Amino acid sequence: MLDIVVALLLLTLSVPILAIAALLVRIQLGSPVFFVQERTGLGQRPFPIVKLRTMSNERNAGGNLLPDGVRCRGVGRVLRRLSIDELPQLVNVLRGQLSLVGPRPLLPRYDAWYTERERRRFDVRPGITGLAQISGRNGVPWEERLALDVRYVEQWSLWLDLRILAATAGKVFQGSGVAVDPAAQMLDLDKERQTTCVSS
Repeated sequence: MLDIVVALLLLTLSVPILAIAALLVRIQLGSPVFFVQERTGLGQRPFPIVKLRTMSNERNAGGNLLPDGVRCRGVGRVLRRLSIDELPQLVNVLRGQLSLVGPRPLLPRYDAWYTERERRRFDVRPGITGLAQISGRNGVPWEERLALDVRYVEQWSLWLDLRILAATAGKVFQGSGVAVDPAAQMLDLDKERQTTCVSS
């Protein structure tokens, strides 16, 4: 109930911001305005997550996409820094696919690489924000990030959710912890664990 009420309120208040942001994305990056990607949610079921598009489709001479840090600039960089690109996920909340707070939903290709304990993240709805996000966002190593997700599941309370929401608001206003190109800071989970398996 809290998710629905707050999501409806935020979505209503953010309509003017979303409209302006969508127009700027359309002008600078073209169509589509929204970025839709499959993620893994509650019970390890897939669902489409919706964000405002923040990157161009620029490619090199070989036809490969340029790094995120190159393709995300101008309006895209501003939308990420202010987390405005995340606002359309409020629709996912209203659909029951996301909660306001919970483990961030990750790519389906990571599913095979979780430990048994880390799979506890699928016992609750994923969230727009979570314990890992207020602890450093993109700068937190995978092991620590997934451990924080499990800790959230095991220690969940309404008070914890409220604390996380308050801390998230502070980080958004400060624009802290956002990486324009996360891949430049750390490997994707599957690549990191493949590397670990090979080396061991």
